[in-house]
Amino acid sequence: MDDDSRYEAVRGRDERFDGVFFTGVLTTGIYCRPSCPAVTPRRHNVRFFPSAAAAQRAGLRACRRCRPDAVPGSAEWNVRADLTGRAMRLIADGIVDREGVEGLARRLGYSVRQIRRQLTAELGAGPVALARVRRAHTARVLLQTTELPVTEIAFAAGFASVRQFNDTIREIHARTPRELRARGRTRSGASAAGTGGVALRLACRGPYATGAVLDFLARRAVPGIEEVTGTPGRRVYRRTLALPYGHGIAEVHESGGTAADGGTTDGAAGGGWLPCRLHLADLRDLTTAVQRIRRLLDLDADPYAVTERLGADPLLGPLVHRRPGLRSPGAADPHELAVRAVLGQQVTVGAARTLAGTLVAAYGKPLPAPDGTLTHLFPEPGSLADAPLTELGMPAARRAALRTLAAALADGALVLDPGADRDEAERTLLALRGIGPWTAGYIRMRALGDPDVFLPGDAGVRHALARLGAGADRAGDWRPWRSYALHHLWHSTEITEPAETAGTHEPENR
Repeated sequence: MDDDSRYEAVRGRDERFDGVFFTGVLTTGIYCRPSCPAVTPRRHNVRFFPSAAAAQRAGLRACRRCRPDAVPGSAEWNVRADLTGRAMRLIADGIVDREGVEGLARRLGYSVRQIRRQLTAELGAGPVALARVRRAHTARVLLQTTELPVTEIAFAAGFASVRQFNDTIREIHARTPRELRARGRTRSGASAAGTGGVALRLACRGPYATGAVLDFLARRAVPGIEEVTGTPGRRVYRRTLALPYGHGIAEVHESGGTAADGGTTDGAAGGGWLPCRLHLADLRDLTTAVQRIRRLLDLDADPYAVTERLGADPLLGPLVHRRPGLRSPGAADPHELAVRAVLGQQVTVGAARTLAGTLVAAYGKPLPAPDGTLTHLFPEPGSLADAPLTELGMPAARRAALRTLAAALADGALVLDPGADRDEAERTLLALRGIGPWTAGYIRMRALGDPDVFLPGDAGVRHALARLGAGADRAGDWRPWRSYALHHLWHSTEITEPAETAGTHEPENR
């Protein structure tokens, strides 16, 4: 896009571009999301920024009306596999807050100087400034949804000192933390403290097929760590989370809404949102927990771009228009997803779920107290690397494959964190005994959030393509959104349980 086309998006209050760029209004000293409902500023008074951090670096503060700090993340970072894309995914996960810029550089395999130069060139701000934006957003959420003392919120949000926290909040929001808290209660009508946890509204871009996503997760919900309760249209997905500073429980409700439904606690002006509540043992995990749930639910996707490509295809078009906003669910824990993918080899989704539940009961870490049917955290790779796994009743070769995978994850030979090199991870997976193309591709799609994965050997895909009278060679036309095409094909089948794993024959011995 050039600046003229960006201005046309602002004039049209086009929420497709929320999070893609930010609009700085020089006469008022504020920056907004493109869909901000305020009066459109004149063209010569507008400057565009690639990130909120760049706008803040230019001396602008966040708009109080459209809350540009709460936009969905740019879908570009899911698509891109280069240094910038990998760095942005790690920053979103909180790596800079936990490990500093040096930790970010170490994970990416580049020097600190190279990373700063690259991010500043593309986004107008370095990794510290980008992380600072996330800290400020976390602080605002905590101020407006909890009764925690301001001092505790400062450190929970990741600030090094109360003074730094106060200065940042005043700079970004032009209010003191106490004023921001009071304003938030006025907008939302009440504090969320009485109901426990941290209440959020997770913003998403465009239509979101909540029912289809929850169907997908419900069929795979592992006893002990996941559950889906309620009736269609009012379901709640709940799961445990293993986080850097402690454990957590996330609740996501099927019945979301749009900005027209009133004030929000986590902003969705112009777009939609899903209600979420997080119960955290340590509030320092808030940013990481939110980002992991967003990845699981694929909330930063760009459904408009997906529909533009796939909807125009003669074969997929009718499927795409039948299910607008269908997403490609990721993973809350990439290590967990990888283990579950191996458990799913040569069995149905139901059988894989049962095996995973047995694994959780035998090797998972119990919660301090059960919460409904949620009782454990998923086993860490280190606890599985040398485990006998006889409880699973699987063939010896597949148990060996599971231990091999767990050992590679535990010792760092296989990296599946948000900043992982996807190609390198897939090569490493394929080199492990007992891991074949389907398992490696499925892990790449879900654990690493790759939007462009196709599984031609999958039984459900073969069945769907046969019904449509097409072959797997058509998949090349669906780049760079083949993962979404895959989900449309799975949903098109009339199989009661569209098991990706059913009939998929990964080698037990390679």
